[in-house]
Amino acid sequence: MSVLSKYIIIVFILFARPAVWSQDKNPLPVKVMTYNIWNGFDWGKDTTRKTNFIKFIKGKAPNVLALQELCGYDEKQLREDAKKWGHEYVQLLKTDGYPTGLTSDRPIELKERSLDSFWHGLLHCKTYGIDFFVVHLSPADALTRLKEAQQISKKIISLNSDSYIILGDFNAFSPMDATWIEENDALRQRYIESTNKKYSNLRLGEFDYSVISTFLGLPSVDVCLGKNNLQKGDTFPTQIFMDENQRESGVKAQNAQRIDFILAAPSLAKKCNKAEILNKKETHLLSDHYPVMAEFKLND
Repeated sequence: MSVLSKYIIIVFILFARPAVWSQDKNPLPVKVMTYNIWNGFDWGKDTTRKTNFIKFIKGKAPNVLALQELCGYDEKQLREDAKKWGHEYVQLLKTDGYPTGLTSDRPIELKERSLDSFWHGLLHCKTYGIDFFVVHLSPADALTRLKEAQQISKKIISLNSDSYIILGDFNAFSPMDATWIEENDALRQRYIESTNKKYSNLRLGEFDYSVISTFLGLPSVDVCLGKNNLQKGDTFPTQIFMDENQRESGVKAQNAQRIDFILAAPSLAKKCNKAEILNKKETHLLSDHYPVMAEFKLND
């Protein structure tokens, strides 16, 4: 090799390396979504809703997707569907009842499947260097939900990590929403009527905010806070139960409430540049819940 050739190579390396370094420092946008898909599209029978759902997910292109109510799914079926929205990697909590799942465009490390002492179970996975806790808390009892939240919080504290996200269907109210929830006398009455000797969604006859407060105290941050009008941020129910005239009128579903969340460790929440509660026309008929999506700027 000539002296000139060696000189050219050295110059190339000197000028090329800083470019590589600068690319490494560029934050990577990672989109995270949670979605309760309502009885697994009627245990797979509602093919129209499923087709439209897959089209919607593909269009939004989340990098990580947490799903609840994967009823009727096994891992093979979830993998087949996930490939349609661009995810090669999946984890499923279980195959009976109301499973949760996680799909990603990067490898997923299964950390734990917890079924005992949980209403539906807890799925703990790791992808993109983040510990994801996919939750579907009790829909029927405030005390059970609080016990579930306390168990999950203990698991997160034991991680001794500042890189975690808790997401899914919490079936619980945030103290951030208390001002307007407290005014919903119809919802309170509905809960009173559903109370029995064993279960109640109320605590001493009042709305309960202890579940989300438990997670916020970890600490974690509701990433939608400050990025959305929370009073218009209902995630349940959708307009799927309305007739066409009601939908066209633009009225909210009766007893609209925000019970689906993405809660992130404070260090992650600072990297969240965008969060959306996707309760628009395109998702009115995909499920009985609306999805929530957040984008984080991470170092790859």
